[in-house]
Amino acid sequence: MSAKLIVHTDGGSRGNPGPAAAGFVLDDSNGRRLAARAFFLGETTNNVAEYTALIRALEAAVGLGAEQITVFSDSELLVRQIGGRYKVKSDLIRPLFDEVRTLMGRFEACNILHVRREKNQDADRLVNLALDAGHDVDEMPTGRPDAKLPDPSAKPLRLGVLISGGGRTMTNILDEIHQGRINAEISVVISSRSTVAGVARARDVGLPVEIVRKKDHPDIDAFSRRIEEVLAAAEVDLVVQGGWLCLWKIPQRYKDRVMNIHPALLPSFGGQGMWGCNVHQAVLQAGCKVSGCTVHFCTNQYDKGPIILQRCCPVYDTDTPESLGARVFEQECIAYIDAIRLFVENKIKVDGSIVRIQK
Repeated sequence: MSAKLIVHTDGGSRGNPGPAAAGFVLDDSNGRRLAARAFFLGETTNNVAEYTALIRALEAAVGLGAEQITVFSDSELLVRQIGGRYKVKSDLIRPLFDEVRTLMGRFEACNILHVRREKNQDADRLVNLALDAGHDVDEMPTGRPDAKLPDPSAKPLRLGVLISGGGRTMTNILDEIHQGRINAEISVVISSRSTVAGVARARDVGLPVEIVRKKDHPDIDAFSRRIEEVLAAAEVDLVVQGGWLCLWKIPQRYKDRVMNIHPALLPSFGGQGMWGCNVHQAVLQAGCKVSGCTVHFCTNQYDKGPIILQRCCPVYDTDTPESLGARVFEQECIAYIDAIRLFVENKIKVDGSIVRIQK
């Protein structure tokens, strides 16, 4: 894979706001097509779609290990905002702008240039395909080339997954492992409830499951020791909490080795009782214009600990807690996988309360 990549991005909304999609094509310096994807975004604005296309393209380039990248967009507004010629005044665009700037810092060189629409036909065509279809489009014939394949000679990272519900996060992680996009394996699943759907899902695919219920232990210390015993017996390298609702005391051996994902942008809307629709209802009641998810390392407090990654999505006036939750979960599926991959690749450094991502 070439260290230099060429990307064309486009985003569009039929109605502004209206049904929207974002797309990109990614080529190496020899013109070989590496990725061609578009994402149906539901109802949003043209500017959000343009920024989303750029974010997805930069993420794909990071996943391929690119060192230098040139991006072409036919949005003159976006290019001038990124270049500092225009200010970003929209509260809806500001977090997307910040995410772009953060991703640009992952490259030795990153240039974002304006191109006329007729020179951006491939990305524009993908966006229209996604809009017509009403779902994501991937034109590459063999899977997702925008995710760097793990080194098959490296030892897989052993994951312990903690659940308290349906196990959707666990299933998403397992799918990524099976498709070869994370060099890891799920060594054990621990559930704090015996009858939830996640237990059946784990057993159906042959994963070892242990039920560790808080009410079966005299205090939090005993509860925590049992969790540690199960993890240690399975030789777990990284603990991943996916819808886990119980506070437990993290032992020293797992310091900065327990990840959690929260369905809001911490430090806002966190703490005890803030889970599921409770979070999304609070976001709507506060009148927030953006929401998202946060992957962080766990401490012995609810929703505290160094933040690893965050991803944003818009909040609409017509949203319900359920519709917002579905949009946030789409971002969760991307963010958690990215965080685990960074851990696998030893690119996460914890500096006090701050996580530094190594290039």
